[in-house]
Amino acid sequence: MTRTIAAIAGQRHARIRRRAGVLACLTGLLALGVLLTLMLGQKAFSPATLWQVLQGEDATGAGFTIRSLRLPRALLSLLAGATFGLGGAAFQTLLRNPLASPDIIGISAGASTSAVFCIVVLSITGPAVSAYAVVAGLGVALLIYLLAWRGEVSGARLILVGIGLSAMLQSLTAYILSRAPSWSLQEAMRWLSGSVNGAQLDQALPLLLVLAVCGSLLLLRAHDLEMMRMGDEAAAALGVRLGFTRITTILAGVGLVATATASAGPIAFVAFLSGPIAARLTGRDGPILLPAAAVGALLVLICDFAGQFLMPARYPVGIVTGILGAPYLVALILRENRKGTGA
Repeated sequence: MTRTIAAIAGQRHARIRRRAGVLACLTGLLALGVLLTLMLGQKAFSPATLWQVLQGEDATGAGFTIRSLRLPRALLSLLAGATFGLGGAAFQTLLRNPLASPDIIGISAGASTSAVFCIVVLSITGPAVSAYAVVAGLGVALLIYLLAWRGEVSGARLILVGIGLSAMLQSLTAYILSRAPSWSLQEAMRWLSGSVNGAQLDQALPLLLVLAVCGSLLLLRAHDLEMMRMGDEAAAALGVRLGFTRITTILAGVGLVATATASAGPIAFVAFLSGPIAARLTGRDGPILLPAAAVGALLVLICDFAGQFLMPARYPVGIVTGILGAPYLVALILRENRKGTGA
């Protein structure tokens, strides 16, 4: 008996060490990625020049490029990626399904349709577009929840309702774009592709605030979410407040994803990919919210750099993440289908 307890404790400590090691590695990769993003580009700068600029010195030819162009872009990439990753992992954990990502079940589509309507029909630009997108994302999430409600919310039913509503919203977006004048079509398409081009520091502030508030709420409920992965009955027996945890997670997750979509556009598949990648890295044991946030930030940072400098032409970050995420989505659907048929 004593050996069994010791073995279980040893396995638990090994999982904790693995999670800590993964988080440390991801943090180191993020720091390295930011440094390389600030130094490399059409014109490369040395580490000494970067240090001078970050200290506030006016290094010739580097101050404007690093402080005004590269630094806001890197910060927006980090915050948007972390926000998408955290929100996506929260939904996937709550609904116990890797397909339960906000960009699959319609929340990002709601924000996108609202933004396109504002740009094309109402001729609104700037922060107002972001505000409308956040409100629309919350509204679509509420509508999905109500349509999926049958005395309780089934994860599978919510996903199916979300996918259907997402298809409707995407059709509406396509219709609005087909009627758009040329002067607003380009702006709408740039926003829809998911991009951090022309990032400004003031775009990062709303993301930082929402990430701090909603991220804290999710992290406080991380243990309860893990208990709910075992099923509602088991979680309730362990003292989890199911209704409160579910509502808190949905509101915080929607707030994160809608704000990220409003700030950088619907960067494809980051919310969808971050959770499964983090689960594989950490061994699928224990909460994956923090690792998923780090993976999301790293994905956007790397894909944005690749879209700028490692491809034949310059592409928005959402195009690059879409290229990565689409094959994984197809493979996941095929795998789930094989499970369902017992093949």
